[in-house]
Amino acid sequence: MANVSSNSTIIFDKIRLLEKLRSLSKHEKLVQGILDAIADGALQVNDALPTVNTMIAELGYARETIIKAYRELIERGVIASQNRKGYFVVSTNTSQKQKIALIMYAFDAFQEALYQSFIEHVGADMQVDLYFHHNNPDVFEAVFNRIAGHYGLYIVAPIINDHTDEILAQLSPSKLLLIDRYVDLGSEHSYIVQEFEDSSYKIFKELEAGFKKYDELIFFFREHTAEPEEILRSFRKFISESGIEGSVETHFRPGSIQKGKAYFSIHNPELYAILKESMDKGLQPGEEIGVLAHNDDIVKEIIAGGITTFSVDFREIGRLAAQFAIDRQKIQITLPTLLHQRKSL
Repeated sequence: MANVSSNSTIIFDKIRLLEKLRSLSKHEKLVQGILDAIADGALQVNDALPTVNTMIAELGYARETIIKAYRELIERGVIASQNRKGYFVVSTNTSQKQKIALIMYAFDAFQEALYQSFIEHVGADMQVDLYFHHNNPDVFEAVFNRIAGHYGLYIVAPIINDHTDEILAQLSPSKLLLIDRYVDLGSEHSYIVQEFEDSSYKIFKELEAGFKKYDELIFFFREHTAEPEEILRSFRKFISESGIEGSVETHFRPGSIQKGKAYFSIHNPELYAILKESMDKGLQPGEEIGVLAHNDDIVKEIIAGGITTFSVDFREIGRLAAQFAIDRQKIQITLPTLLHQRKSL
């Protein structure tokens, strides 16, 4: 068996990392600290845990608190007690009752595809709780502060700002998976993300011949939202280099749809308003007007005979995220952006 003193040091370090999380009770910090040490591979089957007296001396916790934490771990089948020999690890399967926090932007159709794929692939042994931050930093921080330390794994679609980075950096890399948007938290962190700038420029080039059928290409882009600034930069670059007449509008204005123009929107409600107005005016997408959208989903595949989109495969993000939750092997993937060319352009 491993040296008790060595194991104790590892466990105490893990528990102390959780001390700043006020949302956790002392008993929860003990349980999670030991689970973290096992999940990171620092503790193996038959490794000894600190005695109750050692825990008291090192951490200053009450005897009842420590016994309660050990009892919970015994009930979960992770450790066992042997008379006069103390407590030992008997299973490294900490995911059997693993709780996962899935933090997303909102429940759009494509986000729902990601979620459903994740649930299908992760299995029934894990509890998945879903939270939304709506690209609001205050909401994100409030959600995180409320749930920090209560989950064995956090799967997060992050908001892109420095404060969010600081919040996420509090988590151990083994307990965090970034999805959708990339944030540089260091080489040890796992992510399954998409890239916006180069990929969207490539898509615009692929669609250049289709755009040239129209007098003008109008991009509705809402600033200070979740819509990626990288797509705006690539659009402006494409317009500048291609010589196509193009403009950027902050939002769709009812009554503005005109024959002979092409429209690009990232925002689903705005897309539907464009299509509704084109239908009311008798303007057929793909003929009298062009329509391009971002983030593919089944609605865009069907509506108005099919809307041309470019998008990553959100179901694949869900599948890969589920695999990470199961095997906890570091993953760093940027998924390709796919063009779905349909009738509207």
